[in-house]
Amino acid sequence: MKLKHILLAAAGFFFLILGAAGAVLPILPTTPFVLLAAACFASNPRLHDRMMKIPFFREYISNYREGRGLPKRTVIQSLVFLWAMLLVSALYIRILWVAACLALVGAAVTIHILHIAKGKKN
Repeated sequence: MKLKHILLAAAGFFFLILGAAGAVLPILPTTPFVLLAAACFASNPRLHDRMMKIPFFREYISNYREGRGLPKRTVIQSLVFLWAMLLVSALYIRILWVAACLALVGAAVTIHILHIAKGKKN
């Protein structure tokens, strides 16, 4: 196996782990990391096929490729979880400038999620 394929596979697993973590961490995006993992795995069809067998990752990649955006349920769950975790974090830390930063991050991630959710207009 070539060094290039080994490095791409390692990067793919790294991005896949970050994407999975992004599903539960409110400030870490899921979609870009899952798409990067898919791009890295493109040089290894076996790894790419295995990743595509996992429904969670397949949904993100298929929706992106086909320009469908995100399902309404995913958008609602993502936004509710995002803002709940940001609120809990802000209340726990109780530092005004940190809460303001969390609100800015939340607003940016909300805009990003809503942009992805729209998909391509035909």
